[in-house]
Amino acid sequence: MHHLLFAEAAANPLVPKTAELIVGFIAFTLLFLVLRSRVVPMFEKAFAARTEAIQGGIEKAERAQREAQAALTEYNAQLADARGEATKIREDARTQGAAILEELRTKAQEEAARILASAHSSIEAERQQAITSLRQEVGTLATDLASKIVGEALEDQVRQSRIVDRFLEDLEKSK
Repeated sequence: MHHLLFAEAAANPLVPKTAELIVGFIAFTLLFLVLRSRVVPMFEKAFAARTEAIQGGIEKAERAQREAQAALTEYNAQLADARGEATKIREDARTQGAAILEELRTKAQEEAARILASAHSSIEAERQQAITSLRQEVGTLATDLASKIVGEALEDQVRQSRIVDRFLEDLEKSK
């Protein structure tokens, strides 16, 4: 029976023969050694190169992002400085404009006051001149009229002056 079992086992196509198992094991070992010594290092080298390329790309992207962030920060700082400077320039211009306007206004007021004072003094001088001229004419007319009415000559200068002064005082009171 024992022999029968072995004959059955040899006849079974699913169970390999021992020689095939040894040849298969040797072939598998040789194939494994060739793959391990030649193919695996190439795969590892390609994998390492690819890892380095990916890592380098990531580092390069991170560096570019840091540089872009630094440039953005610097740009924002410069923009803030420019805005501050523009505000300062506007305020300075506004202040200078107000000072110039005030100076022009002051000069115009001074000029107007000078012109007004000059006009007043000119008017006063003309008024005094007119009063003097009127006194002389009125005095002459009054003495001529009085001489004709009274019938005697009032040639005395002092008397004539007193009469004219009284006449003008009476005129001023009647106004």
